[in-house]
Amino acid sequence: MPEIQNIKIVIITGLSGAGKTAALRYFEDAGYYCIDNLPASLLLNLIEFFNKKEMNIDKIAAAVDIRSGFLFDEIFNTLENMKNKGIRHTILFLEASKSMLLKRFSLTRRKHPLVKNGDILSGIEREIEKLYYLREISDIIIDTTLLTPKQLKVEIAENILSNEEKGALLQISIVSFGYKYGIPHESLDIVMDVRFLPNPYYIEGLKELDGHDEKIYDFVMSQEETKKFLRMFEKMLDFLIPNYIIEGKSYLGIGIGCTGGRHRSVVISEKIYDYLKLKNYPVKIFHHDKDRLD
Repeated sequence: MPEIQNIKIVIITGLSGAGKTAALRYFEDAGYYCIDNLPASLLLNLIEFFNKKEMNIDKIAAAVDIRSGFLFDEIFNTLENMKNKGIRHTILFLEASKSMLLKRFSLTRRKHPLVKNGDILSGIEREIEKLYYLREISDIIIDTTLLTPKQLKVEIAENILSNEEKGALLQISIVSFGYKYGIPHESLDIVMDVRFLPNPYYIEGLKELDGHDEKIYDFVMSQEETKKFLRMFEKMLDFLIPNYIIEGKSYLGIGIGCTGGRHRSVVISEKIYDYLKLKNYPVKIFHHDKDRLD
């Protein structure tokens, strides 16, 4: 059971229209338990609930803002109680210029929580004043005036997320296959043809085995071409994957193909899978044609 002190807590707050909903979605993609519009007084209860119930939740992101009305004022008592209990947390405050907030509310036609008479600018100014002290004690302040959603995601990743959490933003699938059966219908972004490697199919005693057999593994990995290819391909992935994450890509399909999909592609796929696992990326592996004998 995780101790409360070891639960990573991010409190997302700030001005209405500044991007809190988008930010919460990015934290959810990174593996956080997320809750929107949480009354501040319930935050500590939520943390203690997860701790007592042994739910193995060690990352929480909660949006706490002016939408909760008079309950919002409890945020300062809650923060003080968390401090007294030794519960570490990060306050992320999102803001934008008045003109940009006006534009966003105009485009979405959403109601500002502090506006009753249609004067959006007055509501924005009241919210800025009401959140002044919370902004002053926030750990991270991000101005989203000129940021695209992708740029906001990058700011959050760089300022708050660990390397492992950044990796969780991109789901990776590795698929081995045989070209003689055609490229699989899975969504493959990168397809590598490893038919240039010596083929164990033509070696006596190896034809009927597959890439999970130690003899096939040893044959493929003993080739100098294999070692050079893996070094280069791993370097390419080291470059590509972080940039895919920055660009907001959420899924990456990698296809590794050989002639029949039983030998070389299976070994290479397993090696790439092990490499990416060591990098803490969420990765799955599928062998599309390994068990075909025709």
